[in-house]
Amino acid sequence: MGCRVQLKHLINKKRAATLVAPIATTLFMFPVLAGDRLNDALDQVRPLNTEQQAELVTGMTDKEINNTVTVQRWVGTNFTETETKVLNFLQDRGITDRAALATILGNIRQESLFKTRICEGGVMTGYHNCRRGGFGLIQWTTLGRYNGLGTFAKNYGGDPNELETQLRWMVNEREWLLVDHIWKTPGKSINSYMNAAYRWLGWGIHGNRTHYAQNYYNALTQVEVEVPADT
Repeated sequence: MGCRVQLKHLINKKRAATLVAPIATTLFMFPVLAGDRLNDALDQVRPLNTEQQAELVTGMTDKEINNTVTVQRWVGTNFTETETKVLNFLQDRGITDRAALATILGNIRQESLFKTRICEGGVMTGYHNCRRGGFGLIQWTTLGRYNGLGTFAKNYGGDPNELETQLRWMVNEREWLLVDHIWKTPGKSINSYMNAAYRWLGWGIHGNRTHYAQNYYNALTQVEVEVPADT
């Protein structure tokens, strides 16, 4: 309801601006207009109908605005832009459990600090100059997985250094697909999802993964948002 009220307020403001602009232009061009001439100018301003108002403010027609559904989404407190993009990407993939999302985010933080150009050891080499160790968002290490990222980027017109390409490759890898159903099964604990993370990444050192996951869990808040009904 708050979104609807805010939208109506924005439409009214936009409508007012739309009405004023032609009048101001008329006055500027003809500063000595008599009262009847000014009234004629006002009469020529045609108010926008409801659909025109909605499209002016939102870029959508009134029909499109009404064709929405309310869904639950997780948002992160004090998230970086990259963290937010990863969170939204995972939810768009159908992962809705708070602990599952937190576990994936915690593991990515442990692997790369969400830096897509990072080579193992912390140097920002980019894909083609990372000669040893892991690379990128989840530190692809084995030759097969590292080369897989490059091949995927080439085949689909992406850049192996960019977040979007790495995320798309990440969820298409065999290692991810083997545990995809676990991420999409709600109600498990962080420890349970961490077992899936081990199968996915094959890490040798646990490090702060669970600690990071718990921090992300505490930072996630669920809100209601409206999205087009056909998504």
